[in-house]
This record gives sequence, C-alpha cells and structure tokens, in this order.
Amino acid sequence: MIEGSCHCGAVRWRFEATPEGATACNCTVCRRYGVLWIYGHEGEDVTVIGPTKAYARGEKHLDFNFCPECGCVVSWRANRVGKKSGRRRMAVNVRLAEPEAVADIPIDHFDGLNTFEDLPRDGRRVADYWF
Repeated sequence: MIEGSCHCGAVRWRFEATPEGATACNCTVCRRYGVLWIYGHEGEDVTVIGPTKAYARGEKHLDFNFCPECGCVVSWRANRVGKKSGRRRMAVNVRLAEPEAVADIPIDHFDGLNTFEDLPRDGRRVADYWF
C-alpha cells in the first residue's frame, strides 16, 4: 500500500496495489499541475479521504480534485463508470507520497498534447523527477 496527503493533511489517498508506472503527461492540465499519476479504480484500489474541490475541463470527462485548503492536486476521477467494466477509473498524484515509498516506480510518458499516445520508457524513475 502507498499513501499520500496534501500539504496541510486535510486530504489523503491510499493506493492498495502495485503501480506498473507513474505517468508524466504533457497535456494542457497535467503539465501545469506538475503531477505524476498512478491509476486504479475508485473503491477498489484507490481511496481518497477528505474534502476536495473539483475542476473539469473541456468535455468534462474527468474531474481534477484538489484540497480546498492548501490547493494541492490530489487526484482525477472519471465522471462516468466504464460501460464494460462497471468501474470508475481514478488516478492519484504520486508526488504527494513520501519520496522513499515511490522512488523506484518507473516513469511512463504520455503525449496528451499532440498524439495522445504512450511514449517508450527511458529508464527514469519517480526519484529522477524530484529535482
């Protein structure tokens, strides 16, 4: 299990699985937030605890959730349940975890700005993104 929290501690998350990778996305929102996402499903392997405010962009497929006190971006949540799976996709911001808990997770790059495709891994890990 991996845990994270916003700066003030009002919002926390738990990730109860082993992430395959942490995604660095360059879309217009993620690059501004500076987040690294790990993915799961609400109520299964991802739990967010505490009050959040939401921002939905464009066609509003996702809510980006942040702490209303300190402003840290905590998660995103799909606004629809998957038609086939009946599950709701979520991601949490791994930058809110303690560094040693997530340091070795490999980075996946997603080109959310131009091609909407995954890019090849380059060997970097979350620890390489701290500085």
